[in-house]
Amino acid sequence: MPNLVKASVVTITFVFGIIFLIVFIQQFSIKDDDPEVIISLENLHVTPLESSKEPVPKFASYTDIKEKKRAFFAYLLPEIRRQNSIVEKEREMVFSLLKVHSENQQLNQHELAVFEMLKQKYRLNIVKHVAMEDTLAQLIIRVDTIPEQLILVQAANESGWGTSRFAVQGYNFFGLWCFKEGCGFVPRQRNDDAKHEVARFKDLSHSVMTYIRNLNRLYAYQGLRQIRLQLRKDNKPVTAKALSKGLMSYSERGQDYIDELLSMLRVNEKYMKAAL
Repeated sequence: MPNLVKASVVTITFVFGIIFLIVFIQQFSIKDDDPEVIISLENLHVTPLESSKEPVPKFASYTDIKEKKRAFFAYLLPEIRRQNSIVEKEREMVFSLLKVHSENQQLNQHELAVFEMLKQKYRLNIVKHVAMEDTLAQLIIRVDTIPEQLILVQAANESGWGTSRFAVQGYNFFGLWCFKEGCGFVPRQRNDDAKHEVARFKDLSHSVMTYIRNLNRLYAYQGLRQIRLQLRKDNKPVTAKALSKGLMSYSERGQDYIDELLSMLRVNEKYMKAAL
């Protein structure tokens, strides 16, 4: 590797963010003789855990409620942690991009490629002619983790502790909808004029990733993101209890839904602590 490239690897903090991401991303090639890191956006995808492709455990067969809860949390937690780790690395990359930009340096080819990839993933590519610093500021708000406890209780609530047909047959633990014909399951009680379906996912990895991405980018959850941002600014922990208050739009039940999540957080605290 040329000396100039070696110096760049040492001095440019952005490259460290990319190296961290290698663990999670396939088709991301770094060779000794490469003059720079080449990113192919068409081939970027996250390698799922092998366990995420296995059939959903038969949670309905459990007769002991305590054992059922432990098994449910143990099943979901590895993928939740993995997806949050990916978001953490993406967040590090955003701050690295911001540092380069704030020092009045132009982003190089691979930095621009990652910037565009993050804009697309977090749906900031739909508004044109936005200053880079404004886009980076929005990415800082959107590219952030979701508390494990909140994901666990929402999954339990929405899937009936993993027993719904949407979870068992389509890895949909979060009641997520899709709007393209054939994209999922047609709800039995859907109105005649409704077009939505309950999404079917290819594996648990796809399901958890989509849930976290939705909370981080959809307009309906900007309240949740603002709560999280303020906690970050105040140097306070980002908790499931705090962020649950930003889920008013997640269910048509509104405040009753949030109250139910808060109750589930209290009741299941000991089971989640054992899993965590």
